[in-house]
Formats: sequence, structure tokens, C-alpha cells
Amino acid sequence: MFEQVSAARPVNYRPLPAAGPIVTLLLAILVIAASHVAAEPVRVGHVEADLVSEVRSIQPGQPFWVGLEINLDEHWHVYWRNPGDAGLPPKLTWDLPEGFVVEPIQWPYPKKFVVPPLTSFGYSDKVLFPVRITPPVDLAEGEPVTLRTHAEWLVCAEACIPGETDLSLTLPVSQSAPEFDSQRADQFNGVREKLPVEATEWKFGAAVDDTLIQISIRPPEWFTDSLRGVYFFPHDKAIIHNAAEQSLEVTGSGYGLAVPRFKNATGDPERMTGVLYAESGWRGPGSEKAITIDIPVGEGGPIAAAVTDEAAGGIWKAILFAFLGGIILNLMPCVLPVLSLKILGFVNKAGESRKSAVSHGLVFTLGVLLSFWALAGALLILRAGGEQLGWGFQLQSPVFLVILSSFIFLFGLSLLGVFEIGTSLTAVGGKTQSSTGWGGSFLNGVTATVVATPCTAPFMGSALGFSLAQPAWVAMTIFTALGLGMAAPYVVLSASPKLLKFLPKPGRWMETFKQIMGFLLLATVVWLAWVLGIQAGVNALAVLLMALLLIGIGGWIFGRWGTIAMPMPKRGVAYVLSALLLIGGVAFGLAGVSLYGAAPTQASSSSSREGITWEPYTPERYEEALASGEPVFIDFTAAWCLSCQVNERVAFSSAQVRDTFAKKGIVALKADWTSRDDTITRALARYGRNSVPLYVLYDGSNGHEPVVLPEIITPGIVMEALANLEG
Repeated sequence: MFEQVSAARPVNYRPLPAAGPIVTLLLAILVIAASHVAAEPVRVGHVEADLVSEVRSIQPGQPFWVGLEINLDEHWHVYWRNPGDAGLPPKLTWDLPEGFVVEPIQWPYPKKFVVPPLTSFGYSDKVLFPVRITPPVDLAEGEPVTLRTHAEWLVCAEACIPGETDLSLTLPVSQSAPEFDSQRADQFNGVREKLPVEATEWKFGAAVDDTLIQISIRPPEWFTDSLRGVYFFPHDKAIIHNAAEQSLEVTGSGYGLAVPRFKNATGDPERMTGVLYAESGWRGPGSEKAITIDIPVGEGGPIAAAVTDEAAGGIWKAILFAFLGGIILNLMPCVLPVLSLKILGFVNKAGESRKSAVSHGLVFTLGVLLSFWALAGALLILRAGGEQLGWGFQLQSPVFLVILSSFIFLFGLSLLGVFEIGTSLTAVGGKTQSSTGWGGSFLNGVTATVVATPCTAPFMGSALGFSLAQPAWVAMTIFTALGLGMAAPYVVLSASPKLLKFLPKPGRWMETFKQIMGFLLLATVVWLAWVLGIQAGVNALAVLLMALLLIGIGGWIFGRWGTIAMPMPKRGVAYVLSALLLIGGVAFGLAGVSLYGAAPTQASSSSSREGITWEPYTPERYEEALASGEPVFIDFTAAWCLSCQVNERVAFSSAQVRDTFAKKGIVALKADWTSRDDTITRALARYGRNSVPLYVLYDGSNGHEPVVLPEIITPGIVMEALANLEG
């Protein structure tokens, strides 16, 4: 049943006088080939076992990794360190040369296997159990060393079969750094991703009663994703009811995991140790899925109540900040291009009754709120599905930019008088006119929200970051407060006749004013087109301009021949041609995005025109700069964020700021979020944010505690932050 695998030995030879240099070379190659020998995999029943190494050679005193590799037949599995209701974990008994030190097996996180009535934890298909070995520092170079181990396991499907075999591996010794086996190194790196890590920033608590183990999970401030698929694998047996479902609930402070206890448990454990697995990852999608916990067991009632009170205070604070941020958002550069719509609305309502003005204000508010709810709901759904998104995600989509540019371009043409919407209804009566006006107010609210939300006003960033770490109803409440804050000035002005009286009386000047507002909307289209050019390239930008030309021709045809003054046949033809040109123009613009794809963003890869040399943000460069003790300044920005662009021109164009950056040797990193970038989304989450702008300064000497600057910065604010840096 068992097969003994003998270790390969170095080849001994003597040069043959008549063989010549060719034979000598061939024999040398044989020696080199024999210096790294792994025995062939051993087949025992339903298991194929092998002893593999990450390196081709070992260096005296330097640890290296080997592993027990097990390939299993279909439907069979082996066990984790705690096998569950039944089973035995694999075991290795080593026979190593003198002075070698071997560490215990490292266990990747397991899967749950249910074979009624038993539930076990283990692995199927293929698994590698890594083991770290340290050779002695005085290990002599030259003679290869052979590592031997006796492996034992239990393999199960509907039946269980024990297995064992002897395995060996021979490696050469070299004073130089070990050479990695590229194929095996990838395999070892893959299994390291499945090894549980230490939970350094997460906070845990545990409490038990007669039937349940309650594990409280409090995320760090930077974590804005949602935990999903959480399961607790205890290190010890007879702790949990293995077959029972574990339920995760959102709490005021984070999460609570309810784990049914082992039915025949005697006494309460003093500590809760094991592995917490999260399908969503502990730092978001793509991150590590398993962390180890070792926490004392206490009583959770008073602690939970205190945490809930703390969270309630945080929620009210976030709602207040969101409302203030919404008010201030009206003054942000992102809103200025569409502020014309609001101003025009005030002008048009100046001559109406107070009741009518209030109605328009409420309809505008409804447009704002519905838009906020739609955007926030889409964001929460996509993030729950694993997408790395943040507030303003809509302008990271070239498809959305094409559609929005087309919509605003049509709106601008209408204000310029190229065509009028609803002129055919002018004779119907005042009631119809009022309804049409309400529709305009509603569209004003929608447009203002869609274009305004990508930028972050003061107070708004921290509120949004807090909201996405909370239950959905809390997040939607905070977004509602943000929408109410944005609509509040409009409602106040609409409801206050005394304030409306300060506006000029209606007259011919209103037509001129309307056309000026139309030019401001066309300026918005220029900005959106610029953003599209950065995201998708100049070819996609050219296609968009051609698409806008087609849309403009369609609007002109509608305005020229689609009016009520034209006979019905001409109007019908005009309607059809206008619709075809509008639909064809939008489709043509979308085809350009699909055809030409994405272009590299400019801001993240070039030196700044302000005189500061910006490096593109990468996690590797960020960690390297912090480790070296250099001061680091990170600019989280995006081309579609007008607040970001204004901040850069105002704050970073200052000669004093530029000179200070150079003098103090500040590493300037630009995290460009113009296009979708999961790396930057996760970096924003580290600071509890999901929107831009964000400015972060590390002084390089305070334990990597950052200074977060306000969303709106000036040279004075930047210089004040830099004043405390050494150098």
C-alpha cells in the first residue's frame, strides 16, 4: 500500500580521457540537474501526494518554504486543523538533517462539507499545506541536503480511508540568494492569499449564552464596503454547532455574527480562537478573506448598548453634516455650470403667486430627492455586488458622459431658441402651462443633482464616507439630508415673496437672459466632452462632437418645421427626422466609446503645470515613501470634479507652495479617479471617504498618522499644513 520514495543522490564521475570536452560538459549538466530533485508524486488510493519547494536552492540560515501538495479525486476531501464533526487533519513527521528547524503546518482557510448527519471542514480538488524550514547558519555549501517527511491523512467522501506515505526532496546549498522556482512560487503565493492574517485594525468581542456565541465585529473607520458571507471556523472542537447556519446582522457599531453553540458543550470557553472568513474580503473585493481572532469571552449586553448610543450620535452628526454639505454644494464649482437653470427658474417665477412659486420649489426638491435616491440606491446595490465605486461614479462612465452631454446640449439649444418644447400647447390654457412648468422645475432638479454630486462640499465627504459603512436605511437617510440641503435655498427663495421681489419684473430682458443661460449650458457640454476625452481618448471625443452635430441638426429641424404653424404632414416628417437624428446621434456617440475604449488619464502620469512634480499613486509607491520616512502628499482628484480643478489652480499654483514642496522633499502622489479605478477607491476608503477631492499629508515621522485637509483648499491652508514638517 505504501511506497517509499528514495532521495536522489548527486552524480559521482571521473573525466574520461578520450571523451573530450563534449562529454565533460554533458556530465556537468547532469550534476546540475541532479542538484534539485523532487521525487515523483505518490498515488495512494484517491490521493496523489508530493513534497514541493518554492526555491531551487537553499541558503544557510535563510528560511524557505516547502509544502505538502495533495491532489484529490473528484468528490473526495481531506481535513482542516479542526475537522469538524468527524475526521483527522493531515500530519507530517519530519526527518531532517541536523540543525534544521521546521515550523508547524500553515492552514489555508477551509470549506464546509455536509455529509448528513455530519458537517466537516476541509479541502477538495487540490490543496497545498505550506511549511517554513530554517537551515543552520553554518550549513556547508556543496553537498545537497535531503528533506524527508512521513505524511498521513484521512480522505473521505461517503466513506473515509486513511492514507500515508514517505516523501523526500533534495535541494542544493548555495551562499547566494535562493533561486525561486517560478511555477512553484506562483503556487505558494496563491496559497498565501488563503492563509488567515492578523486582524490589526478590526475590533472584535465575544459573548456566550446557553445556545449562542455572539461575535461583535467593528470595522476600522476607512472600511466603507459591506461584509458578506461571514463564517466562523473555531480552532477547537466542540465549540460550535457545525451543521447550524450562522447569521450576520448589521449593528450600530458594525456587525454581529450569531453562531449556534455545540449542543453538548460543558461550561463556557474563556477565549474564542479561530478563523473568521468573509466572502467579500476584509478590505473589500480582491483582498484577504480570512483573519484570525483570539479574543476573551465576556458579556455583550452593556457593551452593545454603549456602542449603539455611540453609533446613534454618529448618525445624527452625519445627517447634519450632509444637510450643511448640500447647502454649500450650491456654491461649488461643480454646480456653477448648471446654476443657470435655477436662476432662470427664479426669474420665471418672479411674477407668479406665492402658491405657484412654492409649488415649483417643491417640485424642484422632488426632482433633487428622486435623483439622489436613484444614484444612492444604484451605488449601494453595485457596492453590495462587489463593485468598487464611490460617490460621483456616474461621471466615471464614458457611456453616461455621452448621454449626459447630449441631454444638456439639447437643453442649451432650447434655451438659445433653436427649438421650443411645448409651444404647440400654448393655446390649451393656463393649467397646461402650469403643468409644463412643473416638468421644467423637476428636470432642473434632476440635472442639477446629476452634474453636481460628483464633487464634494465641506462636511459632505465625511458624511458620505460614514453613510456607506452603515445599513441601507441609514445611508438613504443621509443621502436624503444631502438632497434636502441642496434644495433648501431654492425652496426658501420660492416660498418668500419678499425675496422674490428683489428680482426684476418680467420683460424682454428675460429672453436675453435665457439665451445667456443657454451658452452656460454649452460650456458645461465642453467640460463633459473634455472629461470624455481624458477617459476614452481623442477619437471618442471627435465622435461625440459629430454626434452633437447630428443632434443639433435634429433640434434645428424640429424648431424649423415642427412648430404648430406648420401643416401636419410637414410636422410629421419633422418629428420623424428629428427623432432619427437624435437617436442616431446618441447611438453614434456611444459607438465611439465602444470602438475606441479607454485612454490613460493625464493627471496621474505627468508633471504638474503648477510646478510640482506629481507621481502617479500606486500602493507600492505609497508604502515605499512611508517606509523611507519621507513626507507624502496625496491629491485624490478627477477631471470631472471641477472643485478639484479649481483647488489645484488656486492652491498649487502658489510659488510659496511649490517652493515648500521642493524644499521639504515632499513626495507628491496624484490619485486620479477620472476613470474607474478600484485601487484608488480602496485608498479613499482607507480615510473613510468615497468621493473627491481629498488631500492627505503624512509628515513621515508620526507613526504614519495622516493630516486630512479640507475639501476646499487655499495656499494658506496648504502652507499651514506643511509648516509642521521637518526640513
